[in-house]
Amino acid sequence: MNIQEEIRALKKERNALILAHYYVPAPVQEIADVVGDSFALSQKAADTDAEVLVFAGVSFMGESAKILSPDKTVLLPDAGADCPMAHMATEENIRKLRDQYPDLAVVCYINSTARLKALSDVCVTSSNAVKIVRALPNRNIYFIPDRNLGQYVAGQVPEKNIILNDGYCPIHHSLMPELLLAAKEAHPEAQVLMHPECPPETLRLADYVGSTAGILTHARLSSHEEFLVATEEGVLWQLCRENPGKHFYTPTEDFCCPGMKLVTLEKVRNVLKYNTNPVEIEEPLRLAALRPLERMLRLAAQGRES
Repeated sequence: MNIQEEIRALKKERNALILAHYYVPAPVQEIADVVGDSFALSQKAADTDAEVLVFAGVSFMGESAKILSPDKTVLLPDAGADCPMAHMATEENIRKLRDQYPDLAVVCYINSTARLKALSDVCVTSSNAVKIVRALPNRNIYFIPDRNLGQYVAGQVPEKNIILNDGYCPIHHSLMPELLLAAKEAHPEAQVLMHPECPPETLRLADYVGSTAGILTHARLSSHEEFLVATEEGVLWQLCRENPGKHFYTPTEDFCCPGMKLVTLEKVRNVLKYNTNPVEIEEPLRLAALRPLERMLRLAAQGRES
């Protein structure tokens, strides 16, 4: 029995669902039941009757799954797989700004710890951030933790006073304009698809800006045959699988998240076999973090609050 067969047998035995983020290694995406963006995966997991969720991603993603599915066992293949940006905001700054702006709304990007979510008024994803911020009745917005996504939203919603936090994704933030321009010289016919976690000066060079799922959809519908994909290189597996005959390149050879690459087939097999690395969240924290997620879902469905 090879490792893929072993994983499938363990999954059936334990009534488990394997969720893989687009950025984990291709063999893990291939064995997964669902591949997607972090919050979409958590929502999908909550809608299934699986008793065990193996979340092939970084720690905040496992937390989100546990927040939405408290009665399910959520396992992380690697407990040390983390996202630095998820921690890049402080309770002290949130408190100071709430004192300074009585109508402040703390808007928390989904790529954050449960603790930061619990301190926030509403969560957002990269695909719905503009819509959610526009729908809020508050004029003053403190956007955490990613300043690049916050600045992108500010450009789309100029009527709001968006206060930026000093956080960022180390991988996306490293893409300076000169790196992208060099890649464009190497691939002059390629359309540039970029995640809004990239710096604003680089975003100006993009042909399309959107979430990972948005990038996938755009590439699938586009008549272009070549693309420079400015997001983590793991998504190329899905892009190539969905678009035979099209060609995809990353701007640099090392556009790669170390935390995501800690997730391997062996680790997926081991957590299913030994029930290790369970995600645990104390109930008061879980409920506090659930509130801004539920508000996001309401706003996404209904539009502007009064």
